[in-house]
Amino acid sequence: MSLTLLWLVFSLNFFSSVRSLENFANDSLDTFLQDFAFRALVRHRPHTGALYKANLPANLSGMEVSITRMRSRTLRKNGANLSSFHIPSRSVPVPRVRRLAVVYQNLGNWSSHYYRVSGYSLITSVVGFMVFDASNTRAKSLRRISLDTMGKPISIHFSNLKYPDGMNSAAARCAVFSTNGTIHLSDMILPNVCYTSDQGHFSVVVPLKRKQRPWYPWVIGVVLGFAGLVLTSYFGLVFIGILKTKRIQAMERQADEGVIFDSRWVRSSKMPFATVTRTQPVLENGGFP
Repeated sequence: MSLTLLWLVFSLNFFSSVRSLENFANDSLDTFLQDFAFRALVRHRPHTGALYKANLPANLSGMEVSITRMRSRTLRKNGANLSSFHIPSRSVPVPRVRRLAVVYQNLGNWSSHYYRVSGYSLITSVVGFMVFDASNTRAKSLRRISLDTMGKPISIHFSNLKYPDGMNSAAARCAVFSTNGTIHLSDMILPNVCYTSDQGHFSVVVPLKRKQRPWYPWVIGVVLGFAGLVLTSYFGLVFIGILKTKRIQAMERQADEGVIFDSRWVRSSKMPFATVTRTQPVLENGGFP
């Protein structure tokens, strides 16, 4: 009992540690990419609403990171279009700041390395955006803030979706990867469009195809099972017949051995003697002896 309890505790701690390491890796990646995005903002004289692309190291080839800086009142009045994201108008930063910066990420071919959904496969790159306080451009680090969209959804548009053979948009799910490691799946209401109410990372997933097993092992199994049942029934009937035959022979033997004869001495020999005869002897002339 104690070994089972120890194994259960070890398993829970192990899997929670693995999940914590995955979350740590994702957070570290975000921090790393944000640093390159902030460098792109400092390297240029940022113009409001302009999108600046970050220069990433060669070992991260395939990823794309961009940053834009805007006024809060512009966001509130017009909203914002950032690559595949559309932030609706009347959105305001929380807490209120004069200027904000939005960092856009596209993990490209690195998506499945950092983000996975059990039982599903990614059919798009993982994209994400984060919002920061950019009121002080000379600050060494920018403070992360939230967005209040006044109940309106933020739309994410995925172009050129390619579904696996035999699947369509009905099987697709919008995946939201939260910063705490949880994953939320929802139906795709409009083709190629997902919705969210907050910043984060997003993708489109479809269920994994189960490998179809060949049919002939099942047929062979059924045939062999039926043949085994027939043979078992046949040998069972033969065995029962043998038992019945032996039982009848034993009963007949016991009946023969159970007839008791009296004994009588004839001279010097003891001979069996039947006390009663079933048929009286009759002479040929009809008289008794």
